[in-house]
Amino acid sequence: MAAAGTAAMLSACGTYGVDPGADGETGTVTYWLWESAQLPAYQQCANAFQAQNPEIDIQIEQFGWDDYWNKLFTGFVANSAPDVFADHTQRYGEFAQRGLIVPIDEQVQEAGIDLDAYVEGTTDLWIGPDGKRYGLPKDFDTIGLFYNEGMTTEAGISAEDMKNLTWNPQDGGTYEQTIAHLTVDQNGVRGDEPGFDKSKVKTYGLGLGSSGAPFGQVEWSYLAKTTGWTYGDQEMWGTTFNYDDPRFQETYAWWRGLIEKGYMPPLAFTEGGSADQQMQAGRYAIVSEGSWQTANYGNLEGVDLALAPTPIGPSGKRAAMQNSLADSISTSSKVKGAAWKWVQYLASEECQSEVAKAGVVMPAIASTVETSKESLGKTGFDVSAFTDQVEQGTTFPYPAVLNGAEFQSIMASAMDNVMAFNADVDTLTAANDKVNALFTTSEE
Repeated sequence: MAAAGTAAMLSACGTYGVDPGADGETGTVTYWLWESAQLPAYQQCANAFQAQNPEIDIQIEQFGWDDYWNKLFTGFVANSAPDVFADHTQRYGEFAQRGLIVPIDEQVQEAGIDLDAYVEGTTDLWIGPDGKRYGLPKDFDTIGLFYNEGMTTEAGISAEDMKNLTWNPQDGGTYEQTIAHLTVDQNGVRGDEPGFDKSKVKTYGLGLGSSGAPFGQVEWSYLAKTTGWTYGDQEMWGTTFNYDDPRFQETYAWWRGLIEKGYMPPLAFTEGGSADQQMQAGRYAIVSEGSWQTANYGNLEGVDLALAPTPIGPSGKRAAMQNSLADSISTSSKVKGAAWKWVQYLASEECQSEVAKAGVVMPAIASTVETSKESLGKTGFDVSAFTDQVEQGTTFPYPAVLNGAEFQSIMASAMDNVMAFNADVDTLTAANDKVNALFTTSEE
C-alpha cells in the first residue's frame, strides 16, 4: 500500500510543470538524509564546508526511511523538496524521468572530477536510463554473514568453516548443513539431530528480515546470482525480467524450504523485532546483512559476533550485491549553484575521509577505503568479508529499474504470499508477467 501511495504521488508530479528553480550560488541549502548513524559525520562535513564557503549555509534534516520518502514525494508534488537529498538507486530513475532532479554531467566535466578515483562500479550506478549522470557516489556497500561466534564455537564450527561455506539449490551445500546444525529447539536438540522439534525452536540457524522483494538485496540475491540467473535483460534499466526463470524459482523454493524445516523463522516472526534485536536475544545464529549495518551489529551488547563472506555457489564463486548512495539536486531548488558545490564536497576525498573515520559506512573514494577498514575494524569485525568481493570482482550492481513503485508493489505482494505459504513459488511467473507488462505499456 505504501508503494502504491508513493507511486500515485509521484505520478501527480507528472513530467510537466516542474518548477525550474534557479542557479543561485549563495544562500541556504537544505539537505535531507535518512540514516541517523551517519548524521554526525555529515554534520562535520557541513561545518568544514561552511567554513570554506561562508556565503552558503547548510541545513541538514534527517528522517527515518519510510517517512523520508513519503515527505520527499510530497515535497515534489508541492514544489517544496529539499535542495539536495541522499538518493537511492531504487528511486532516482523515476525522479530523473520526470525531470525532478538535475543531471550533473556538465558540472562534473567542468570541475575536472576524476571518476576513476571512486571504488570500481560505483560511478556506473548513477548513470540514469537516459545516459545522463545524476549523482557522484559517496559510499558503497556489499553483503556478508554476521554470525554468533559463541554459538559456532559451541557447535564445533570454526571461523575457517564459515569463510568457506558452499551452497547449491538442490541440497543447500555446507551452508544448509551449518544452518541446520546451528538451529536448536527448546530441548537443546539441533536441527540435524534426531528428535528435533521444528515447532519449538529456541535459536534459528538463519535469520529472516523479509521476503526480500523485489531484489532480495540482503535476503537471497547473493544465492540466486551464483546460479547464473540475472534479474533482467540488462543489469540496470532492464525492461524484461526473469522471476519466471527456473534457476530463480529453485533458489527461492530452497530458501523458503528452510522455514518448512524449522531452520529459519516464518515470515510472521519478523514482526517480533528486527534482525539485530533477534541476534542479540540469541534467536538467530546467522544473519545475511549489508555492510552498512556493521557498526550497528558491532555495538550489540552481550553477544560475540563475527563476520563471514557469502557462500560459494554453483558458479564456483561468491556473489554480493553492490550498491552506492549519492546526493541529488532537486530541479526546483532556487540555489542550484550552491547545491552543486555542496554535492561536490559530499563526494570529495575531504568529506569522505571524515565519514571513513566515523566508522559507520564505507565511503566510495578508493583512497579512503583503508581508513574505513581501520575504523570499522574497531567494531571487532574483519570487514574484508565485504571488501574482498569488490576486489575479486564477485559483486554485481543493484538492479535499478523504472516504474519502481509499481514494480515493488507487484513483486513484494507476490513474494510475501509465497513466503507466508499462501501461494506456491511458481506463482512468481504470473507476477513476472505483470512486471513485464509495466514496460510493454510504457513503450506503447
